[in-house]
Amino acid sequence: MNPRPHLFGVLAGLFLAAGLAVSAAIVASTLTRLNDSSAINVTGSARRNVRSDLIIWRANFSADAPTLLEAQRQLQADLAKVSSFLQLHGMTNVALAPVQIREITAKRRERSDDDDAEPQTVLVRLGYRLTQGVEISSSEVERVPRLAAESGVLLEQGVAFVSEGFQFIYTKAGEAKVEMMAEATKDARARAEQIAAQGNRRVDGLRNAKVGVVQINPLHSSATSWDGNNDTTSLDKTIIATVSASFAMK
Repeated sequence: MNPRPHLFGVLAGLFLAAGLAVSAAIVASTLTRLNDSSAINVTGSARRNVRSDLIIWRANFSADAPTLLEAQRQLQADLAKVSSFLQLHGMTNVALAPVQIREITAKRRERSDDDDAEPQTVLVRLGYRLTQGVEISSSEVERVPRLAAESGVLLEQGVAFVSEGFQFIYTKAGEAKVEMMAEATKDARARAEQIAAQGNRRVDGLRNAKVGVVQINPLHSSATSWDGNNDTTSLDKTIIATVSASFAMK
């Protein structure tokens, strides 16, 4: 009878027993560390949906004329029409940007006195274009976009009026951030208590907390960025605040 199979069986049994013993020691050590932990680290968050309370509407209009003086006179006449339109609709908080002046040119091929020479391309000044920027600020965040849609009447009056778009701003974001940090801290504690209960532990006081970057996104968006989002394209927004907190355990 060959004794080697029996020897191999004994050795295999010894290795298996050793492996089980090591595994048990690792598990016991892990449980000991969890039970002996004096703190728990969690992240809490808070979300709030808000509506913008300030709108900024930017637009411009321009006037073209053969001479600078004529273009300036036309721009002044157009400004009077734009101002009348805005005042008629109750828009009084209006700021004017500096007027931009640009020459209107065209390329033209001209022949020289030498009939054998090739025609040369030269730039010819046809006139001037003056552009006036306008910025309208209002708390009527829903009415202003409708007013912009009605600005086509200015085109009918001969004004080359162009709407550039809107910025929607929530001016109470600073106050909301402070309130939401407290809400996020409460959420962190609730999470910590749920985790601690699984190990028959209780949460004690707050040791420290680190405030995360606040995100102001379009409504229902959860987008994040390292330096924080500050959406100005949407009327309705979602503010997200996070807090990383450490709580003592007992």
